[in-house]
Amino acid sequence: MLALSFSVLIAAAQSSNNIDKITKDYFGVKNSLVAGKGSDAQNSAKTLLADLSAPGKLSTDQQKVFDGYADKLKFDSRHISETTDVEHQREHFESLSKNLYEVLKGLKMNTSIVYMQYCPMKKAYWLSESSAIKNPYYSDRSMATCGKTTATLAAVK
Repeated sequence: MLALSFSVLIAAAQSSNNIDKITKDYFGVKNSLVAGKGSDAQNSAKTLLADLSAPGKLSTDQQKVFDGYADKLKFDSRHISETTDVEHQREHFESLSKNLYEVLKGLKMNTSIVYMQYCPMKKAYWLSESSAIKNPYYSDRSMATCGKTTATLAAVK
């Protein structure tokens, strides 16, 4: 019985780590776009695309949530990974952000706080690991802090 409980805990931790890895990959794309570095965003998106193929062990309900968005997440990640054009990457980043937020909200597996932020100039959302605004839709320093936090996903411990 103890061995079974331990294996269930390990599976849950591995699954959570995979979702955290996907989230970390996304933050890599976001931070590259903040810096206006298309080649870094491209590389982070390649890693994200690969990790989206292995979300880890999910419950039946969680798997339904993930499957409902997986193709959309892969589509945008693939497009970002196929170019170094920051403006084109940002077009796909917008829907990538919305869809990943829905996945994280539905899975309730993130082990750190995730902030949903909004840029009123672009009318676009993004996710952040920090409450500080670092806008991925503008590389211009004068617009770097344009935005506000609109939602917070609490860390699940």
